[in-house]
Amino acid sequence: MPVNAVRLIRKMRGGAQAHLIEASDGQHYVVKFLNNPQHRRILVNEWISGVLLRYLGLSTPEAALVEITGDFLRDNPEVFIQLGSARHAVMHGWHFGSRFPGNPARTVVYDFLPDTLLTQVTNRQEFAGLLAFDQWTGNADSRQAIFFRARLREWLPRFEEHPQKLGFVAQMVDHGFVFDGPNWRFGDSPLLGVYFRPAVYEGVRGLDDFQPWLERIVHFPEHVIDQAIRQIPSAWIDGEEAALQQLLEQLMTRRRRVPDLLENCRQARGHFFPNWPA
Repeated sequence: MPVNAVRLIRKMRGGAQAHLIEASDGQHYVVKFLNNPQHRRILVNEWISGVLLRYLGLSTPEAALVEITGDFLRDNPEVFIQLGSARHAVMHGWHFGSRFPGNPARTVVYDFLPDTLLTQVTNRQEFAGLLAFDQWTGNADSRQAIFFRARLREWLPRFEEHPQKLGFVAQMVDHGFVFDGPNWRFGDSPLLGVYFRPAVYEGVRGLDDFQPWLERIVHFPEHVIDQAIRQIPSAWIDGEEAALQQLLEQLMTRRRRVPDLLENCRQARGHFFPNWPA
């Protein structure tokens, strides 16, 4: 859904120099700008990843197109891109927004949990599904996630029958380096796209534990990809339409390779899968 930027909350860490911004719908978004230091293709990667992950049934923030106007930049002078000692203005227009899970003044979000709490994350099994996704999409970064405590029925549909139940929820974030980031290619490295905490993979004993996500990837429908492309602003892919089409055709071709890619990952990082026998 398109929204307008209203107020800067704070700048975020990371190479893309994202900013946390309040928008006209009352929600808050981590916004990556079109002229971010990593490349405009990062926004395309984020948008397509969001569409794919939602179809697969994996937890990821809702995405939005966030409009940055001249008035917003005038009222929020701390919104800019820093390259070395030079400041660069953010471009007017549409940028990528990843919804923050609640009001940042009240919702505590963690990017790290100790093992005693990590094992209590309600949807921890989704990390297996994300590994399948990251191998499929050639994620050149390690798996990134955030954690927060919330009423589970608000974030995980299967807990609707427990309206008051609280627990830790994981959301999978920062997908700018799928497709090898700005390079738009597939490196097929079994060492990448893995979450750095082996505890999330303790339940994996074989390929069956990557279901139902693995089956959904292998039979992923092309019309979902087509829908994602139609939603992307033209400024994000101007002049690169053919390159994007070729990339996504390769993505569809490699669907059936994902089981083998997962096996390669187990062989390369066996200590991450102590209960998955060779």
